[in-house]
Amino acid sequence: MSVDVHQIKDRVAEKAELVHRLQSELAKAIVGQHEMIGRLLVGLLTDGHILLEGVPGLAKTTAIKSLAQALSTRFQRIQFTPDLLPADLIGTMIYLPSEGRFTTRKGPLFANFILADEINRAPSKVQSALLEAMQERQVTIGEQTYPLEGLFLVMATQNPIEQEGTYPLPEAQVDRFMLKVKIDYPAEADERRVLDLALDGTGRPVGPVLNPGDIAAMQEVVRLIYVDDQIKDYILNIVRATRGPGQFQRSDLAPLIEYGASPRATIYLGLGARAVAFLAGRGYVTPQDVKDIAYDVLRHRVLLTYEAEAEQTTAEDVIKELLSAVPVP
Repeated sequence: MSVDVHQIKDRVAEKAELVHRLQSELAKAIVGQHEMIGRLLVGLLTDGHILLEGVPGLAKTTAIKSLAQALSTRFQRIQFTPDLLPADLIGTMIYLPSEGRFTTRKGPLFANFILADEINRAPSKVQSALLEAMQERQVTIGEQTYPLEGLFLVMATQNPIEQEGTYPLPEAQVDRFMLKVKIDYPAEADERRVLDLALDGTGRPVGPVLNPGDIAAMQEVVRLIYVDDQIKDYILNIVRATRGPGQFQRSDLAPLIEYGASPRATIYLGLGARAVAFLAGRGYVTPQDVKDIAYDVLRHRVLLTYEAEAEQTTAEDVIKELLSAVPVP
């Protein structure tokens, strides 16, 4: 198996230049926020949808727009507002009086990259309109079903639900997002550089540096990343610990967890760990890769009880305790 791993590492090294080219282009528009950029790349490499959460002004929209600009793909931005309708996303049937028939006008979802900006500012019926598109990669207009593009990623931003004028996302839809990434304020040095660039007007536009073929090639290599059976068991144990922490000697956490993560979390944890290993230039997954991506995969899938909220315990707190309880191979 060591020979196979070395061969995979060589394949990873071949595609490293593509990753570096993309990261360099994104650095023109985004200062710092390396974790956010890394998670966007994980979603790109694994074909997984991403939800970015943070207060306004943290470059969430800029990062997603810049990623789309760096790729030769079709990009659509949808600004979610309280008066948005499902037809504004998927399209609608229009009657042509001169021809006496209906025709289909496709909505903005028919693109490769969808930026759902401030997704939690629209009511649930609009948010739910994304469900079929995100999961089935198709939409239904009238009685006709239309497949979406082969490369189809929804990258959504949302403000924290404590902000005025927002609606909590339905849990069924949140689960469709592979990752939920929380964005924090930039470091002092990064914020100073942002200020300098804004005052000097020296920012450079982002241009296309990769094409869909490059993306497909990188995704193919990611699927080759070796995952040992012990790592697979480790992933499985982490997810199972969210449902029954008592089996890992953490019965004290059981009253804090209303619902644990579903098997979808198990799949995404494995896929995300592979992407992390790829970005690190390795042909195999380590336990640390799993830990690095675990918070973003699990934070929106571990639902806490009222007792946990009363104790001001967050999902991140519970995940941290579970990761320390599950034996590392």
